Amino acid sequence: MKIFEVVGNVTLSRCHPSFAGARLVAAEPASWPELGMSSDDVPDLLVVWDELGAGIGCQIAVSDGAEAAQPFRPALKPVDAYLSAILDEVHLNPSAVSQLKN
Repeated sequence: MKIFEVVGNVTLSRCHPSFAGARLVAAEPASWPELGMSSDDVPDLLVVWDELGAGIGCQIAVSDGAEAAQPFRPALKPVDAYLSAILDEVHLNPSAVSQLKN
């Protein structure tokens, strides 16, 4: 699971019938200066399946890859990334961050 930020909505002129009842949002990976991530890095934009109603600017937890389709089993959906949670706050433990940097 990864932390992303919603930057926009995705509008389709036609979509797969299994997409009824949800929407797609555009999200980019959250940057963390505390972890040494530069704001100059070019973010990878990801299209995420959203059933929770995240708004632009929300931080979200995203499952991607094969795990993204698991919430829909046994039905099959053509989904590569699934919004699994809207995050209110994220706290980083300074000692854990220093261990990650080493």
